[in-house]
Amino acid sequence: MDIGLIVFGLAGLLTLVCFMPPLAGRLKLPYSVLLAIVGCLIGIAIHLHGWAPPVLGDLLDTIERFEISSETFLMVFLPVLLFETALSMNVRRLMNDVGPILMMAIVAVVVCTAVVGFTVNAVSDYGLIVCLLLGAIVATTDPAAVIGIFRDVGAPKRLTTLVEGESLFNDAASIALYSVLLAALAGSGELSFSAVFNDFVVHFIGGGIAGWLMGRLACSLFMWLRGFPAAEITLTLTLAYLSFFISEHYLNVSGVVATVVAGLVVGSTGRTRMSPTTFEYLASSWGQFGFWANSLIFVFAAMLIPKLMAAADWQELLLVVVVFFATLFARALVVFGLLPILRVFKIGAEVSNPYKTVMLWGGLRGAVSLALALAVTEQASVPEEARQFIAVATTGFVLATLFINGITLRPLIRVLGLNELSPVERTIRNQALAVALESLQGKTDEIAAEDRVSTEARDRIHAVFDASMASVHDSQVGRMSVEQRTAVGLAIVARREEEVFFDILKAQIVDWRMAEALLARAERLEDAIRQGGIEGFERGIVADVRYSRAFRLALRVHYMFGFQGWLARELSQRFANLQTKRSVAQRLMQFAREQIGPLLGDDAAARIVAAHQRRLDLIDSSLQALNLQYPSYALWLQESYLGRVARELERNRYRDMLDQSLISGEVYADLLEQLKGRWAHIDRHPPLDIELGAAELIKRVPLFEGLSAESLRAICKLLKPRLALPEQPVLGYGRQGEEMCFVASGAVTVHLPDNTTIELGSGEFFGELALLGKEALTPNVTSLGYSKLLMLSSRDFHALLAHDADLRERIEVVARQRLRAIEVWKQFSETGEVYPPRNGPASPLPPAPGAGTPAAGTPAAGTPGTSTPGTSTSGTSTPGNSTPGAVPTTDMGI
Repeated sequence: MDIGLIVFGLAGLLTLVCFMPPLAGRLKLPYSVLLAIVGCLIGIAIHLHGWAPPVLGDLLDTIERFEISSETFLMVFLPVLLFETALSMNVRRLMNDVGPILMMAIVAVVVCTAVVGFTVNAVSDYGLIVCLLLGAIVATTDPAAVIGIFRDVGAPKRLTTLVEGESLFNDAASIALYSVLLAALAGSGELSFSAVFNDFVVHFIGGGIAGWLMGRLACSLFMWLRGFPAAEITLTLTLAYLSFFISEHYLNVSGVVATVVAGLVVGSTGRTRMSPTTFEYLASSWGQFGFWANSLIFVFAAMLIPKLMAAADWQELLLVVVVFFATLFARALVVFGLLPILRVFKIGAEVSNPYKTVMLWGGLRGAVSLALALAVTEQASVPEEARQFIAVATTGFVLATLFINGITLRPLIRVLGLNELSPVERTIRNQALAVALESLQGKTDEIAAEDRVSTEARDRIHAVFDASMASVHDSQVGRMSVEQRTAVGLAIVARREEEVFFDILKAQIVDWRMAEALLARAERLEDAIRQGGIEGFERGIVADVRYSRAFRLALRVHYMFGFQGWLARELSQRFANLQTKRSVAQRLMQFAREQIGPLLGDDAAARIVAAHQRRLDLIDSSLQALNLQYPSYALWLQESYLGRVARELERNRYRDMLDQSLISGEVYADLLEQLKGRWAHIDRHPPLDIELGAAELIKRVPLFEGLSAESLRAICKLLKPRLALPEQPVLGYGRQGEEMCFVASGAVTVHLPDNTTIELGSGEFFGELALLGKEALTPNVTSLGYSKLLMLSSRDFHALLAHDADLRERIEVVARQRLRAIEVWKQFSETGEVYPPRNGPASPLPPAPGAGTPAAGTPAAGTPGTSTPGTSTSGTSTPGNSTPGAVPTTDMGI
């Protein structure tokens, strides 16, 4: 076929579909239904166009010559439709309802296949395999046919997510069943439960893995294409096709699942890897691609309907009615019978009855079912009678769902009230309208005064504002409780937080790795608010400052193997995250004061600000210990943050000057080059040196002073340097007798059995009594801040003392002193008095150099609760509280 005619035919069809959206709006018809009508009319016209003028006749001749096969639908149009829908989905919302979605996408397909197959087999003589094959074909719902209706009527987001998720994934289950049944019908395969199950599991899971890998690969390639939006968007288009084709033809897994998962990965992760402007263009570009694919696939599929239905007889039409009611019954069985079971096992949130009703009636079929039926007609190995029956039954059923379910779905949603705002949302809408109109009325008065608009014209505009404000005056936000208003305000601020983080990414204030982590945390916090209100927010902000899983794993690797590099990177990443969150938290508090107050009331705004102040306090607490331990790195973080802000302000200023024609494009480009060089230093990330070399750390321990060089070398080989985090257990219960610990820098808190605490500072050690077999107490020891420790195992401890008499004598002196202190402490705990009397000697031995607080955290002999003179700790233990001077912390997640 001449390429010019192909272009002519496609251009003609696209010109025609340009007018379908506004026409569908005027006729109050779903867009998919109108496309089906137009396609049917074109299918009839291409056989009866002798009357048409030359241009129109040539166009119809060209369309008639198009080779519309099942491969055209599945390979050309389906990847674009799937990828476009997946790209726009919120992955977190999808995962929240993954139970119901997979139930409808997998179980519903199997149930529909079985119900339709056995029902049609009972009333016809086509054979069970043919009837099951028909059931698998009609089991898949069409995303394009349903979602457009939902978006037109303003259906709830969760309902849209449920139906979108089902329509995205049920194609894979349907095609897997279709492939096995078609092979069995053609005599080249065996029909068994195990064959169907294995084929589906391999195809579904394999497709998911393939799509995830290709999606992640594309996201990494975005980094190479940053700054070239056209190239980045082109890569997403090729990803849709490559993920489908490679999975189907080379990996023998589901191309449908691979394309969907790749789209989800790009939609969630890719936004932080692309250049900021690209992601803004991406949605509009894919909206255009989806419009073309959706329109053409429906028109082409509908054009086949007259041909497929031409040979239908009344018996086949009656079977179409049977198929329609059988699929409706199967869907009702899953929606009302099986979905509630998920709630019993707490898999996903409960689905309300109005949602279930719309899900039941909204199972529209479309081009995918027609493509699979067309593929059957192309199989010469399938009997002619079976091919005719499947083509007629599928086509008739698709038309029934489009013209019956599709046309009545919009009124059903309205009858159930699912397109209406909740009472709380209506109140917020009215309040927002009142606030906006009041502000705009003042601005229009200013414009009228500046432009000398007549008083009469200004009064007429005033009348419009006054009438609108009077209509919402009776629905004041004050009727809501303060708890309701606070919960709504927190949700608004949470959504604003995501926008702020994305703005920070676009301004290049943070890199994509940090932006990815920050956005994920913000989404989790929004979920916590949506589920628990103010209580959920309180839980969420505590979880928000906890250490990440990667950090905990890096810390474990550090403790097991002494590897510091990974821990240093995670620590620096946490440092930067906390610094950015602190800045954003302050912005959100200002946003709540300025925007939430007028909208929801000052009392609700005050509670929201107070809640975010608690969050800011938690972040400050987490940052305080880091700032004290690593002041140079903290200074660089502040410099980098401020420098990135200054760079963005400078870039925006040059852009404004270009837009106002103050400078030319060449001058603008030169200024940007200078800007890059001027601020290049802020992108050079310095390493966070946690300085945990044993040779350096042992010099900070007074106990080792004066030892020979040989002894120090031997000690250096045995001591294992470790970093302890705030509130991290160092030698907790059950670990005594395994190792002892030296505090090289920082401090630890010893929790005594009587709920008193005491600090051990730099140069002190603990755990030696248990290694000597003389431990009389088992105190719990936690790090007070970021402490650098030297750990010595029991085996190395005894080997070291056996070869170094001088060190052994030093430790035994401290041990005897601490044992005496334990005796005094026990006497005081039991009798309230100390023996010998207070004016007597507190200990038979003077404190050894560097001995520090005696008895592994017990008070020194003499006065219970007071550490030995000369220690570097704060000195006094307080019942039930941490020692004065302790660095506060909230990082409790290790």
